[in-house]
Amino acid sequence: MCAVPVVGLIVTVAVAPLPFAVAQPGMTANVLGKNHGTPVITVSGAPVRKTSGELRMTTIEATSPDARVSLGDVVDNWFRTDRAVMPYGSVYPTGNSLKEIEKHNSAQMQESQNAATDAALNYLHLDPDHVKVDLRLANVGGPSAGLLFTLGIVDKLEGDGSGGDLTGGRTVAGTGTIDADGKVGAVGGVPLKTRAARRDGATVFLVPKAECADAKAELPKGLRLVAVTDLKGAVNSLVALEKGKGKIPSC
Repeated sequence: MCAVPVVGLIVTVAVAPLPFAVAQPGMTANVLGKNHGTPVITVSGAPVRKTSGELRMTTIEATSPDARVSLGDVVDNWFRTDRAVMPYGSVYPTGNSLKEIEKHNSAQMQESQNAATDAALNYLHLDPDHVKVDLRLANVGGPSAGLLFTLGIVDKLEGDGSGGDLTGGRTVAGTGTIDADGKVGAVGGVPLKTRAARRDGATVFLVPKAECADAKAELPKGLRLVAVTDLKGAVNSLVALEKGKGKIPSC
């Protein structure tokens, strides 16, 4: 007599929306180059270097905010290394509508760009009243590109300080927030971002030190992790890689 209600309950649970999102490796963008035909970094008021190599910011792609996942989706993706089941609030931390979420992510991106500019100019001891930086990256939101924006500005204005490129001609990727003082913060989704980075040719990945364990757990072959806590350390590590000598913090 109870079989039908139990089966019905199981079916309901299997298809009911759950507070999770399914994420996968997203696009990467070279901040030293162009995105959709527009330079990501434009500087005026100071000489700009011609750079080689790439500095790639990384992203994850998640299920749409209005497409909550079911139990079946969770089970199907839980053990996949190219997918991650994440709490909905960690992917979409505010608002319920797509418009609210997009507005929030755009605001975070703008704050990240402002902080990246401040951090870079502070590091280079340049006057923000004289040197202007314009950052443009279409269709990307959130704060996690802060570190790569900052390194891109530094590379375009100073490089390694002796005429060379921070990248050493490599494809370097990474993630991390940054504040005006140059402190690097954690972001989440690192295992997926390392996959995106390696897919797009990166051999070095800059990761916030606090997320080293996550990055190491499913690290793609051929990708070297460099642990970062602040801008100065990130620059020093890249210069050490370029020069082939010096301390390079690993995970």
